[in-house]
Amino acid sequence: MAREVVKLTAGIAGLAVGLTACGGGGDGASADGPPRDGDTLRIVGSSDVEHLDTASVASVGGYGLVRTFARTLFATRASNDFAETVPVQADVAARLPSKENGDVSKDGRTYTIRLRDGVMWNASPPRPVTAQDFVRGFQRLCNPASPSAGKGYYISTIKGMDGFCRGFGAVDAKDAAAMAGYQRAHAIEGVRAKDDRTLVFRLKRPASDFLNLLSLPFTAAAPREYDAYVPDSPGLRRHTISDGPYQIAEYRPGVSYLLTRDPAWRQDTDPIRERHVERIQITLGQDSPETVQQQIEQGAADLAWDQPVPTSAIPRLRDDPRFAIRETPSNSPYLVFNLRSPNNGGALGDRAVRQALEYAIDRSALIKVVGGPSVAQPLHTVIPPGNSGYAAADPYPTPNESGDPGKCRQLLAKTGHGKLTLKFPYRTNSVHKLIAQSIAENLSACGVKTQLTADTGGSFYSDTIATPARAREGQWDIAAPGWTPDWYGNNGRSIIQPLFDGRSYGPNSTNYGGYDNPQVNALIDGALTAPDAARAAGYWHQADQLIMADAAIVPLLDRAHTIFRSSRVHGALFVPTAAGYDYTRLWLS
Repeated sequence: MAREVVKLTAGIAGLAVGLTACGGGGDGASADGPPRDGDTLRIVGSSDVEHLDTASVASVGGYGLVRTFARTLFATRASNDFAETVPVQADVAARLPSKENGDVSKDGRTYTIRLRDGVMWNASPPRPVTAQDFVRGFQRLCNPASPSAGKGYYISTIKGMDGFCRGFGAVDAKDAAAMAGYQRAHAIEGVRAKDDRTLVFRLKRPASDFLNLLSLPFTAAAPREYDAYVPDSPGLRRHTISDGPYQIAEYRPGVSYLLTRDPAWRQDTDPIRERHVERIQITLGQDSPETVQQQIEQGAADLAWDQPVPTSAIPRLRDDPRFAIRETPSNSPYLVFNLRSPNNGGALGDRAVRQALEYAIDRSALIKVVGGPSVAQPLHTVIPPGNSGYAAADPYPTPNESGDPGKCRQLLAKTGHGKLTLKFPYRTNSVHKLIAQSIAENLSACGVKTQLTADTGGSFYSDTIATPARAREGQWDIAAPGWTPDWYGNNGRSIIQPLFDGRSYGPNSTNYGGYDNPQVNALIDGALTAPDAARAAGYWHQADQLIMADAAIVPLLDRAHTIFRSSRVHGALFVPTAAGYDYTRLWLS
């Protein structure tokens, strides 16, 4: 997912976020009065989501979309106050479990979760969402056709998940019936439906962030109808079933979505979402952020789908109440090396080569590209400020953040790989092309050639950098993805584990470069078994230091999200992990 942002001694005691939100955006009912129902919310943007299936959804746009039609046991609230978006809230669960209310065992390894009454699938006829539907959701995380990028969170936490997933990996990935049969014949020891309205989770060890894990979109309930389709296949995408306020009424891949009201949803069963607009129309295929911005300003559209405000427009919009800079503490973008590439004699597998390239990048130029210092700050660590385990460091310093091509050339010459040509695919939406061109210029100054290729199909993540076979074939050498943590607060595992745990490398993995250091893997295990969040933060920090010593990536920017809404949008409340406003909460004048 693309995201962009305490001191180690405090662990995660405070979220001292480095970038300050500003601008308008509106909270609650606004000065215009109470919310008004009706009309069509018009959203315009570039690329379709890589994954629409909740099991494998993995992008900020996907997170914002599935929030409208797929519900989880727990969730976080939308708010323009960042601190209010951090705590976990009950969603389909009737209440937050705790040791005090008896829903968490004394040893912290068993969670009993009771479901809220009245949550319904919009099936024909409508029927209740059951505990077994959540069990099915967890089983589908490890399906061989489109496995979840987040499955590592649960394999390392839930009893029996590892064995279940290993077995599922051997099933024919093209056979929906075989996958459904495996799910029916095999259970995850630590995920059980006690009855229709009660779930019981058993953990390998206590996990202080387990409720955060149960709030992630991959863990949404899955209806039994999904067993008929290969996960995330065109067939499933055409037949999504909703238990949220909206339903996907029409989907044209790569072209558009039309969401309409789900007749089975009731407001009194949903403490997280509301429903005001009649329809949500998402129109894709517009790669130019300037054109999208123009449409919103002229009233032809209401929100941008997958593009921040174009950098050129920011100076004139600073005092416009429709413009806002929202906190999304993130590593976005960062430069990742394909450690498995055979190109250049396998040069990128040589740590000394990667360390030399760390000195090439001019971060000051990238800050200008994305909108200046009010939007982004230079980043030199894997973990951004405002996230568990962060501690300021700059292991590869350059003068004024502008790169040091001389040092890069000097170090590169010592490696015996002085002449490199790197394949560099880039996203075409937003400012990604400008970012790629800036990085390519920096590498050129270091004597490194690049072959830039535009990914116009919206498959940058799913087909290009998240496919190990393509990495091993050398179809790419470097790329500039982004990463926003899946949650904030006690969130060390939401950065280091998905991006750098070598044991999770495989299809759909977000460890794009295939990095695998047994010492880092051991630190991940140490953090996951730590008795408290502060001790875990120490392990995350040590992992950060090792990863940077290995130069697995080049962190670039800690970036906030610039966002603009049309004059008729009110009640716009931000979801940092989706880098957008909550479509279910806003209303139109």
